Amino acid sequence: MQLQPHTRDSQSFIKTEQIDVKQLWDDALVAIELSITPANFKTWFKDTHIVSLEDGTVTLGVPSVFVRDWLSDKFQTMILKVLRELSPHVRSIEYAVVQRSDRRQETKQQTVNASLPLEEYYINKSDNLNPKYVFDTFVIGPFNALAHTAAKTVAEKPGIAYNPLFIYGKTGHGKTHLIQAVGNQLKRAGKKVFYVTSERFTVDYFNALQNGTANNFKDKYRQYDVLIMDDVQFLANKEKTQEELFHLFNALHDNNKQIVFSSDIHPALLSGLEERLQSRFAQGMIVDIPAPDLESRAAILRAKAAQNSIVLEDDVVDHLANTIEGNIRELEGALNTIMCQSQLMGRTLDLEEVKQIIKNSTRPRKTLAVSDVVDKVARYFDIDPSSIYEKTRRKEVVKPRQLIMYILREDFQVSYPAIGQKLGGRDHTTVIHSCEKIKNELKDNVELEEEITQVRLLLK
Repeated sequence: MQLQPHTRDSQSFIKTEQIDVKQLWDDALVAIELSITPANFKTWFKDTHIVSLEDGTVTLGVPSVFVRDWLSDKFQTMILKVLRELSPHVRSIEYAVVQRSDRRQETKQQTVNASLPLEEYYINKSDNLNPKYVFDTFVIGPFNALAHTAAKTVAEKPGIAYNPLFIYGKTGHGKTHLIQAVGNQLKRAGKKVFYVTSERFTVDYFNALQNGTANNFKDKYRQYDVLIMDDVQFLANKEKTQEELFHLFNALHDNNKQIVFSSDIHPALLSGLEERLQSRFAQGMIVDIPAPDLESRAAILRAKAAQNSIVLEDDVVDHLANTIEGNIRELEGALNTIMCQSQLMGRTLDLEEVKQIIKNSTRPRKTLAVSDVVDKVARYFDIDPSSIYEKTRRKEVVKPRQLIMYILREDFQVSYPAIGQKLGGRDHTTVIHSCEKIKNELKDNVELEEEITQVRLLLK
């Protein structure tokens, strides 16, 4: 069906005594199609229609239980918002599974009630919290256990334990989920919570300066019991915003108000950040969420599959966990692709089919030249890259060179002879010794582990 844009006045449309539900859904589909990718639109909204609209409840007909569950979980907020914009009579949604042969009679329906209070579908603009980010849905593994424990402690003892709490790690490791889970739990406990990104904070501050409402800005942020600021790294080199945050931090902290921050790297390594602000960040607890280990990736896949009522065979889970070494979002993306294909084929996919899907849908690993790795590491340790290739045994050069050898071997699987040849014509036994030395030191050297983590971030 070719959808035509809705041109009628929406106000005259909703004032009619009998709402045309077909027209209502056609208009909704136009808005939805403009808001999502073509693939998602074709996959999830094909063969959908409004069965009825009674007492403010839209019953939406869908072709299968899988589509019903997917729309309810992934697109519920958007569908309800679009329908309410077209007709304020709409208050809630129910889904009915209607087979093709049943379209005319609208019989044999399996319904799922989606008539929750409207506020539970929306990110509340008064606090910016997403209600789906809660501790119950956070998958815990060895890689994030410490961050989870710290966040739970803060949620139970705000303003007392770990103030501020600073969580850092790469994109897709679960930082936002965890810090918003703190906010949602404290919100339920009656605390006045506000979540904001550092970019939004900066924009709001400069708008306040331009509008002459700086005092209102200060009063607004000082009223909260809990302030959660995401992506602090974007404050780099923004001196005025940093100064305002410094004073806000002091005002909240002095009154035992809880503060939570997140960033993609350790605050001590944030260039362009004032020392006094870094000092404030270090007052509480700083905790890392590294990349999920193999066992954690497998646990995440099983948990996400269970949440979506999808069966994954053990060999499929093992293959995905071993193949996708990136962030959690990449794991979820692969799982979503598998679920779509499984639904379209009407059965559980075997390992060979999953391998083909992953081969076609995952991003290839970025290839770096050895010189790129040398340059990044040298920059991190503030030394001349050319010194890495020299025969010097100066302490400030030896350690970075050993790290380069270790990373080339562990992360890029470069052979020992090739590493030695590329780094000044060294013997392969020297490379082996350097790699083993780093491995052994990593067992109990937290500082070295942190340095390697930050170097890897630079290489990404």
